[in-house]
Parts: sequence; C-alpha cells; structure tokens
Amino acid sequence: MKSRLYRREALWSYIFITPFLAGLGVFYLYTFFNNIYISFTNKKTFGVPVFIGLQNFVKLFGDPRFRSSLGNTLRYVVFCVPAVIIFSTLIACLLNAKTKLTGLYRTLIFIPAVTMPAAIGLVWRWMMNYEFGLINAFLGLFGAVPRAWLSDPNLSLPAVSIVLVWADVSTKMVILLAGIQGIPRIYYEAATIDGAGGIRCFFNITIPLLSPMIFFCLIMESIGVFQIFDFIYLMIPRLSSGMPGARSVIWLFYDEAFARSNEGYASAVTVVLFFIILAITVIQMVVRRRWVYEE
Repeated sequence: MKSRLYRREALWSYIFITPFLAGLGVFYLYTFFNNIYISFTNKKTFGVPVFIGLQNFVKLFGDPRFRSSLGNTLRYVVFCVPAVIIFSTLIACLLNAKTKLTGLYRTLIFIPAVTMPAAIGLVWRWMMNYEFGLINAFLGLFGAVPRAWLSDPNLSLPAVSIVLVWADVSTKMVILLAGIQGIPRIYYEAATIDGAGGIRCFFNITIPLLSPMIFFCLIMESIGVFQIFDFIYLMIPRLSSGMPGARSVIWLFYDEAFARSNEGYASAVTVVLFFIILAITVIQMVVRRRWVYEE
C-alpha cells in the first residue's frame, strides 16, 4: 500500500514539474546548443545556413571590434564588480544598525532594485546630458567646465560604470544584509569583552562569517557585468564618438545579429563569451577555498 501511494505521489510530482522542464528544455537547453551549432554556420536572417566550420571564430579573434569590446567589458568587470561588493557590504553594515529611520533608508536604497533598467538608463542619460544635464549644472555652480559624459570616449565607460554600480548595489546590499543579520551576536559580545573595537570586529568577525554571501554576490555580479548591454544601449547614442569607448561584447552581439544580420558570427561572439565567463567562474571557485570561511 505504501509503495503504491509513493508511486502515485511521485507520478503527480513529475506531472506538476513537466511544464517547467519543458520550458527549460525548449528555451534554455535547446537554444543553448542550437546557438553553438549556428556559430559554425554563415546563417543570415534569410536563406539556408551553410556549415563553415571555425571560420566565424577565426574572423572573430582577428576582428578589432571584438578585441575592443572585450577590453571594454573587462574594464567594466574590473571597476564595477569590486565597487558593487565594497559599497553593498559597507551599506549593509550601516543599515544593520538600529535607528529610527532605518526602514526609510533601506527603502530608499532598495529603489533601484525595483526600477526598470530602461527607466534608470534614460533618467541618467538626461542627468548626464552635455547641455541640459543636472550633473553639469551642479558642477557649473563651482566653476567647472561642462563635460560630455556620454559622447567623450574617455568618459563614456566610467559614466556607464557609475550607473551600473548605483543600480546593482541595492540588490547585493539586501543579500549581504540578510547574511549579517544571520551572524550570531555571541561572537560580537565575546569580542567586545576581549576589548575588540568596531573596526576589528568588522574585519575579524563580520567579513569572515559573511564571506560565503560575499562570494555568491561576487559570482552573480561578475556574470551580470560580463553581460552588460542595456545601460550602454539606452544611455549612449549609437552614432556618438563615445560608443567605441563604452561598447561591450553583448553590444557587439546585438549589432552583428540585429543590425547587420550576421547571426552566425553573432552566435560565435556569445559562445566565446560563454567560455570566458565559465573560465573565470571556475577560477573563482578554485580560489574560493582560500578566503571563504567554511563553518
């Protein structure tokens, strides 16, 4: 009787998860492997694709646009990932304190997490406008010269990076705040009895015990920054001089796939990016053993 009931429950369990597995197979697994196949073809928007082997990849590594886009993407990662982790950790520690306006502060800082990226990009594009932007207007009060934040090749990448950090800190802050609140207070009480101050408790208790959550945020933020596209597309005019200094690998994929209709070549771009992200994630998993505290 028990095994019959068990089989019936197992059958219904599989029936309930079948729609999810079907969606996963069609929209993720099939598209993933189909994209790899397309990268070995000369597929265009129209016509029958022809298998061309590694020609797309050979062309890709010789393409200066790809090298420039990859270099820009690495700059985004080097600047944005540490900045997001550092700011979100510090803000989470500050918001962990019990004050009268703690709820208000948490709400204000969490606003970017519930705001659409399109709205964030358009608002910041307006704020960084050369002629009418609030940032140049504010700097002008101190006699500063207006800067072309989004059309200057030397400023476009830092400008987009600042917006990305501002937008991503909120979600990582919530994760780290939950991790801090999960640390037993007994550790801090024992450290205080031994004479440890706030800074020493932060580096010797908070950071080690929070390291698993920091590592999780590090992995997710790295993957997310490697795929940056929306802020670049929304903030920087396509024909501006600042575009070469800010475009990313995903922007190159978009340009090749939808503007130039080189779908086979665009698929090769995403395949290379996938293996780059995979390699960096594996390296992070290996290095994890040296600094992540395992309770």
